[in-house]
Amino acid sequence: MSTPDYGRAFSLMREAAGEAWGAYTRHAFVEGLKDGSLPRESFLHYLRQDYVFLIHFSRAWALAVVKSETHEEMLAAVATVNALVAEEMQLHVGICEAAGIPQEDLFATPERPENLAYTRFVLEAGYSGDLLDLLAALAPCVMGYGEIGARLGAEKSSETYADWIGTYAGEGFQGDCAAVGQLLDSALERRLGKDYANSPRFATLCDKFRKATELEVSFWQMGLTP
Repeated sequence: MSTPDYGRAFSLMREAAGEAWGAYTRHAFVEGLKDGSLPRESFLHYLRQDYVFLIHFSRAWALAVVKSETHEEMLAAVATVNALVAEEMQLHVGICEAAGIPQEDLFATPERPENLAYTRFVLEAGYSGDLLDLLAALAPCVMGYGEIGARLGAEKSSETYADWIGTYAGEGFQGDCAAVGQLLDSALERRLGKDYANSPRFATLCDKFRKATELEVSFWQMGLTP
């Protein structure tokens, strides 16, 4: 299937990430979700870590409100925080509760080093930089899961992890990806101009995007080793 269209900036950053992007979106963990071969223990281990990740990820998106320069940017950031807290985190809660893991235990999950490395990288991008630095660090997670969900939803996938696949392949999450892509495009144009792709700053942002992508690869690998 063709790559989903999440905007010009994402397409350029995705290309600049090189082999790291394929290592992320077609990782063995992802393919195990697709064919159902991923052990349930590994899936639940990943969900617990990802729930903790989403707590910090939501805080980073809340920080995007602080870094915004327009009302439209603030609205986009707030909408993403709501999608994370009210929808995506609830997916994790529901699956884990069905497996006998209460929400209190989810919230108290000790963070693995791979989780710490990724979440602190994203938060530091926001604390020390502007909205562009923050979005470059945030985008791989949002758009990567969108691309993975769209592919697994379109291909013949096992029913074993259909609830997870359906969430990220669904119209709601795909709409969130498109909105974040639009925010990224408009934020770049506002700060760097329409020719932002030729700005030295854009190359730096692509490096940040690539690093976040590499941290996603490590996160999947962590999921395979409970």
